Amino acid sequence: MPERQVEVVNKLGLHARAAAKFVKLASEFESDVGLARDGRKVNGKSIMGVMMLAAGKGSRVTLSAAGPDEQQALDRLQSLFEERFGEEA
Repeated sequence: MPERQVEVVNKLGLHARAAAKFVKLASEFESDVGLARDGRKVNGKSIMGVMMLAAGKGSRVTLSAAGPDEQQALDRLQSLFEERFGEEA
């Protein structure tokens, strides 16, 4: 299962709106998607799981994906973080 480390760079961190964008995008892929922080891994397609990570600005999280479109999923999800979920830094 490939993984990538990303940093939460948007001002409000992985709050409700950002988490919803993450889950919506993750759900577009057939692959299983995971998100982890500080040893706690959650289902990346679960809004509650993603929000429970409480990843604030500056947090390092690990994206993972397993399935037929895993590389595409990781690429797009990493881009979402890099683009600050469409929010101001």
